[in-house]
Amino acid sequence: MRIFCFLLFCLLYVEAHPQSDPEGEIRKLLNDQVMAWNQGKIEEFMKGYWDSDSLMFIGKSGISYGYAAALGNYKKNYSDTVRMGQLRFEILRIEALSSASCFVIGKWFLKRSIGDIGGIFTLVFRKIKGHWLIVADHTC
Repeated sequence: MRIFCFLLFCLLYVEAHPQSDPEGEIRKLLNDQVMAWNQGKIEEFMKGYWDSDSLMFIGKSGISYGYAAALGNYKKNYSDTVRMGQLRFEILRIEALSSASCFVIGKWFLKRSIGDIGGIFTLVFRKIKGHWLIVADHTC
């Protein structure tokens, strides 16, 4: 009987305290971003980013800060679905830096009627209020 009670306790504990899967959660977030982008929904795509003035973007124009600036840049540079094209990510590496931060390296590709483009990105994710969010994005 004691063994049964112990096993039941273990089962209930595991169900109440699921193990975190940072890589799976981050891959899902990135897949959700791709789906939103490919539907022309930039605001939905941006849900993967930290809504903070401290959000950092590094690109060919330099460093910029803030969620509003990032959203504005996306809307300016990808003003319609022709410019947005169809996005695809190739994740090369996801590495946990701690229980609350991860580092991601990948490639991005846009298939567009006006010319395909692509590059490489480095993302820093932090777990904020229970959600993995991009806090720094270096894309070139």
